[in-house]
Amino acid sequence: MRIFDPHIHMTSRTTDDYEAMYAAGVRALVEPSFWLGQPRTSPASFFDYFDALLGWEPFRAAQHGIAHHCALALNPKEANDPRCTPVLDALPRYLVKDSVVAVGEIGYDSMTPAEDTALAAQLQLAADHGLPALVHTPHRDKLAGLHRTLDVLRESALPPDRVLLDHLNETTVKPAADSGCWLGFSVYPDTKMDEDRVVAVLKTHGLARTLVNSAADWGRSDPLKTRRVGDAMLAAGFADADVDQVLWRNPVEFYGLSGRLRLDVPPPQTPGDPRGVGGPPLHEGNSILRGGE
Repeated sequence: MRIFDPHIHMTSRTTDDYEAMYAAGVRALVEPSFWLGQPRTSPASFFDYFDALLGWEPFRAAQHGIAHHCALALNPKEANDPRCTPVLDALPRYLVKDSVVAVGEIGYDSMTPAEDTALAAQLQLAADHGLPALVHTPHRDKLAGLHRTLDVLRESALPPDRVLLDHLNETTVKPAADSGCWLGFSVYPDTKMDEDRVVAVLKTHGLARTLVNSAADWGRSDPLKTRRVGDAMLAAGFADADVDQVLWRNPVEFYGLSGRLRLDVPPPQTPGDPRGVGGPPLHEGNSILRGGE
């Protein structure tokens, strides 16, 4: 089973997670930018974070045989903080980077006027840079939030077939599907969707334009939920090709709209191999150092 996790926050995960993900079949992922729990107080902290998603995290993922891509944005929650909104002016210089495959996460948290402004501005940035957009639908009052999102999308320059509406559930899947956008389902141990609910939705609404992600982050979450969905699909009678469509081909097709996917990461280094993947010798076997000159 090959897996592309289209939404996971690896900056909050350990190297053990990378090893377990590779063993479960994960070979590629997209890490959208999000808030880190502790509110940021200036744009500079965003820029350090973006640089880590562009440099450090792909290096770390490659050591475990996983292709790392990212989506960059001013996230919905921090769009309400005027200390953070200057990030919008700096985003264009980041959106031209090779491993940026989407603008995201954008969308709504509390459905404020400030979030309206940030969403519209970043949809325009996506259109200007030829990138798809990963849109976060709110965790509260989801149906109203989805309709408000679709209103802004209809007024934007970005076609619906270049938009992924994420964190959907049974109450929002039909209007989201009717909009022509791609459909994203986040699978969590307690909140959001679980694997059995996702399988039920797939039986009802089909597999087209549908992606499943773990959205694993700092809280109680599981970076192997994509694999658990694949296993649940097989147990429910779906074919191997169906699982491959949802867990691999669909995310490759969506993020491939960026023209920037690179999926040819070599396998992880074998035990006792003193080299980093594609890099210089490691210092005394320490896998988190980049090595000497």
